[in-house]
Amino acid sequence: MLYVVATPIGNLDDMSRRGVEALTAADVIACEDTRRTRILLQHFDIPRPSELISYREGNEKRAGQRLVRALEDGHTVALCSDGGMPGISDPGYRLVRLAVERDLELQVIPGASSVPVALVVSGLSTSSYTFKGFPPRKAGALKRFFETERDLPHTLVLFESPFRVGKCLAAAHDVLGDREAAVCIELTKKFERVSRGFLSDLAEQFAEGKVKGEVTIVIAGNNPKFARDVGSE
Repeated sequence: MLYVVATPIGNLDDMSRRGVEALTAADVIACEDTRRTRILLQHFDIPRPSELISYREGNEKRAGQRLVRALEDGHTVALCSDGGMPGISDPGYRLVRLAVERDLELQVIPGASSVPVALVVSGLSTSSYTFKGFPPRKAGALKRFFETERDLPHTLVLFESPFRVGKCLAAAHDVLGDREAAVCIELTKKFERVSRGFLSDLAEQFAEGKVKGEVTIVIAGNNPKFARDVGSE
């Protein structure tokens, strides 16, 4: 059995009972950072498994084959990330695909994820949304990244590096116009912070300096309801 286990994005109390049970039952736990996962195991008094291995961007092919062999040998494997649902903007989906291709049994243990948390706390429309992952770094590619969404009504949710929040917001404003947005920092953690406003104001607010913590950005879709009325300024 392959268990895909969601883990807390900040507040450890968000860990589900099923998640604890799956990690406890695992012979092998695959995770991004073994040091962070050890903290999680210790917090919930989960015995260390026979194998605790790193599965991350860069080693996912080699580690994935190792994990598939363990599954085919009858071992129970649990996959978790540093926080949230494995497979969302990390290579976890590749292991799931390998398991599906080999007709291996798997279960997904749901739990915390910054995408729906940010979407709801933003106060923007939740009727439909598009999750965009991490935007590209280069200016031209970043512009094209937003251009594909310019005329669509869906709310946008994306992750961003704490070093590039201001640049990302400025690029979004240039391409999408002055829409409502929210910058969500350190969701569910002690110093959670949500800044809401129009893209132009948020771009100015975050123009200088690095943001401390993990960042999720939510931007309204193409709808006059969520756009600044330039004529009224």
